[in-house]
Amino acid sequence: MAKAIPRIGSRRNGRIGSRKSARRIPKGVIHVQASFNNTIVTVTDVRGRVVSWSSAGTCGFKGTRRGTPFAAQTAAGNAIRTVVDQGMQRAEVMIKGPGLGRDAALRAIRRSGILLTFVRDVTPMPHNGCRPPKKRRV
Repeated sequence: MAKAIPRIGSRRNGRIGSRKSARRIPKGVIHVQASFNNTIVTVTDVRGRVVSWSSAGTCGFKGTRRGTPFAAQTAAGNAIRTVVDQGMQRAEVMIKGPGLGRDAALRAIRRSGILLTFVRDVTPMPHNGCRPPKKRRV
């Protein structure tokens, strides 16, 4: 009979612990998605794994108030506060979408004390996009 291979670091006893607090990240990427109805702020590490996120909806804004600049500012502040505690110093910012919260979110990020290496607009633009549907009646 074959000899049993001893397992090193077995996972038998449930969860190991919160991985989010264990990761120290000096540099990250902040993604801001500003639509007309909501603003979502996601903070990832350089490889793209989400560390923290917040949106105007999760901050307690309901209905049309979610699209306001103040809601975006609050969402950005909430998302960034957790990663500043984890030790983030530098970040790149990617802003997507046409919403009112773009500038307010960027202002909140600037005020948080994180050094911004660059700010990029990644709003998808169609290069004359899809073909329109044919006319219904002549």
